[in-house]
Parts: sequence; C-alpha cells; structure tokens
Amino acid sequence: MALEIATESPLQDDVRGLIAELNAALHELTPPEFCYHMTAEQMAGADTTVFIARDNGEAVACGALKRHGGELGEVKRMYTRPSYRGRRIGFEIVGRIEALARGEGIRRLVLETGDRHPAAWAVYERAGFSRCGPVLDYPDSEWSVFYEKILQAE
Repeated sequence: MALEIATESPLQDDVRGLIAELNAALHELTPPEFCYHMTAEQMAGADTTVFIARDNGEAVACGALKRHGGELGEVKRMYTRPSYRGRRIGFEIVGRIEALARGEGIRRLVLETGDRHPAAWAVYERAGFSRCGPVLDYPDSEWSVFYEKILQAE
C-alpha cells in the first residue's frame, strides 16, 4: 500500500465521492436531523483544512480541522472506506489534524460523533481524546457522543 496523506481541496470529484460515501454511511446509523454534515463547499472555506489519504492515487479516507477562533478547533468529516479500515489511517489523519492545530496555537480540539460508531470512538480514544459533554452548538442528544483533547504547548 503506497498510502499518502496530504492537505487537499475537497472540491475534487473523487473527494466529493468520498464525502458522499461518508454522508450515506452516517444516514444508515443516525436520523438525518442528527447528522451534522459539512458540504464540500463548506469544507473548502478558509477556516477548514482537509486531509485526504490516498492509496496509489485513490482517495480512501478523509478528515478535517475546522477552526472556531481563538484556541478551539474541531475534528470534522472523519471517514475511511470500509476496505481500508483497521489500518490506522483514521488515527494517522487525527494525528495530522492535531499537529496542525498545535502548530497554529489551538489548545483544545473537540468533536461530535454518533452513538453507534464504536470504531470511531476507538480511534479518538487511542489518540488521547476523552468523552465530554456537548460542545459548540451541538444539542445534547442520545444520538451524539462528544470528545475533547487539551493540547499542551510543546
């Protein structure tokens, strides 16, 4: 596997396809009103950096850092194609997001994920995130699980 992870535009056709797969996967497990998607256009905003993992040129995983001003960042749009799961790709993307956040002076990373995503929980917990109460403007819902990680100055 010649896997490479880099920041890329989400406006590419193959990345849009990956985002569509992510959205479909979320809708299988969570009611639409509790899925907090960002469109590719929103992901292309100046406040968001998107990481894409490619295997021999094929987009196979993604994740993003959305900045919320000051010292707060959010992990968004994490997804790995099913045939690539179990290879620590999500963990690597979270590591890239964290490194970028640290480099920009962000001191707290937060995220919202679904209540039926234990594989995602394992990735976040392995990366040092802890469960917390609702973050940002997400409602407190049985469909959501929230995580945070305090980033210490290096």
